[in-house]
Amino acid sequence: MVDLAPDSLPATTASTAEPTPEPARPRAVALPSVPYVGWGLRRSWTLFSEHRKKPVDPPASFYQLIAADSVRQLSRYTSVAGQSVLDVGGGPGHFRDAFLEAGARYCWVEPDVSELAVTDVPGRIRGSALALPVRTDSVDICYTSNVLEHVPDAWQMSSELVRVTRPGGLIYLSYCTWLSPWGGHETAPWHYLGGRRAQARYERRNGVPPKNIYGETMFPVYVADTLAWARSRQDVVVIDALPRYLPDWSKPILKVPGVREVLTWNLLLILRKI
Repeated sequence: MVDLAPDSLPATTASTAEPTPEPARPRAVALPSVPYVGWGLRRSWTLFSEHRKKPVDPPASFYQLIAADSVRQLSRYTSVAGQSVLDVGGGPGHFRDAFLEAGARYCWVEPDVSELAVTDVPGRIRGSALALPVRTDSVDICYTSNVLEHVPDAWQMSSELVRVTRPGGLIYLSYCTWLSPWGGHETAPWHYLGGRRAQARYERRNGVPPKNIYGETMFPVYVADTLAWARSRQDVVVIDALPRYLPDWSKPILKVPGVREVLTWNLLLILRKI
């Protein structure tokens, strides 16, 4: 049994629920379905179209689609069936069903008590991504989606993902790059003029501050810096690096400085801990 018991941490990062992963559902293991096949333009079009419907607070259907797509992506590198999955920044557990249906043993970490209160199910852990309340070398797969740009120290969080993953396990690290068209989130594309200017413009036009506050809950993270961080680590191997939502043939974008910062949109790293 994989040990996901929390370490002894301050109360602000302690678990509010039993952190043992929820058992896989007793059914035939099958990947969650998606309305496309392959890894080409149809998939990209479907993902972006769903996101455009309500980009700031996406509907449940968007999260279901991204969750199913994430499990499908992970299954290119390993079988998730029977493995423990820790979802860092899992909100109210949007991705829970997709991982359970694929046979994983799933739990998630979320610092926001109000998010955790939405779903009263096993596997919830209250804690910070900067100091995960999970034992070292205890997770088969450490997963995080669109969280890195929302923490004040991206490299501390990234190091925590590596720490809790067992040797031989995988880290799925994905985030929205700052210079992408959606880098400023609801303040985009004005973030190209600066995060604070974009925020001030949003407040003038809408009378309220944006959901994501530059320098408080949203921070610039660049493709070049993330690739450099991963390659500098002695305890992980980069299995794959790709623009998460784009077709497979777009991978060469990551080799072009400058261009990759804009066109990657969402960077996905698949790392194996050694």
